Amino acid sequence: MNAAPESTGALPACGACCTRLEDFGVHLGGRTILENIRLHMHCGELTAVIGPNGAGKTTLLRAITGDLPHTGALRFLQHDNRESSKPLRIGYVPQKVEIDATSPTTVLDLFAAALARWPVWLGPRAAARGRTREALALVGAEPLMHRKLAEISIGQLQRVFLALALVPVPELLLLDEPVAGVDRAGTRLFYQTVSRMRTEFDLSILLVSHDLTAAAAVADRMILLNRTILCDGRPREVLLNPLIRDTFGFGFTPEELPPQRGPAIPFAHHGRRSAGAGEATP
Repeated sequence: MNAAPESTGALPACGACCTRLEDFGVHLGGRTILENIRLHMHCGELTAVIGPNGAGKTTLLRAITGDLPHTGALRFLQHDNRESSKPLRIGYVPQKVEIDATSPTTVLDLFAAALARWPVWLGPRAAARGRTREALALVGAEPLMHRKLAEISIGQLQRVFLALALVPVPELLLLDEPVAGVDRAGTRLFYQTVSRMRTEFDLSILLVSHDLTAAAAVADRMILLNRTILCDGRPREVLLNPLIRDTFGFGFTPEELPPQRGPAIPFAHHGRRSAGAGEATP
C-alpha cells in the first residue's frame, strides 16, 4: 500500500492503456477542495474511492467530467503510451435521480432523447430502438425497455443509467454512489454487472462508495480520499490501515473483510470492445 504520492513530474510508461490524473486539483471560491491528486487507472481495473463526507469524492468525478474547472492534467494513454488525440470518452452513473412520479417517460424515451437527433415527441426511430435494446441487454435490463421510469425500482433505474453510460463504450466509467438506497439484492446485482463490464469492455472504472466492504468485494484497488489521496492500495490493505479508524472512527479486522480479488491487473493491453458489436478495437 502506498501513501499519497509526491509530485515528481510525468508518470512513467506502464505498458497498458490507462487514464491518468496528474497533479489534479479543484479550487472553488478561494477554497481548495482537492489538491495533488495523482491517480493512474488501468483499463480493466476498478478503483473504489472512499472517504468521509466532504472529502471531495463527488467533486473529483465532476471535475473529471468537465463539470467543474480543475488544475493539472487528465490524460488517456494507449497501450503503447501514445496519448489519445480524441477527447476522453466518459460514462457517468449518478447518485439516485429523482423521477417525477406522474411522468409518462419510458426507458426507451430516455434512450431516444439521449442518443437520437430526432424529436422525442415523434417517437423513437428504429435505430434508437435497436441500440436501446442492445444496451439494456448488456446489463440484464432489456425487459424494462417499455416500462415507465417512475414505475421501476431504484436498483432497476440505476442499471438503466449504467446501460446508458455504456453507449458508446467509454474509456472511463464513473459511478457516484450508484447503489445508494438500493436494497442488498439490487446492490449485489449491480456490482456483479459492473464487475462483468470491467473485463468485457476493458473499462477503467472509478467507483465512489460509502459501503466500504461492498466496494472492497468488487474493487481491484482502493483509495482513501480526504482533499488529497491519503493512501492507495489493494482494498484489504487500505481498510486495515490505521488511517481508516482515524478517518471514520471505526476499523476492521481481517476476518470482517471480503477475500482479496485475484492478482492485480497485468500491464498488458486487452482489446477494447464496442457495445453491442462484440468486436475488439485496437
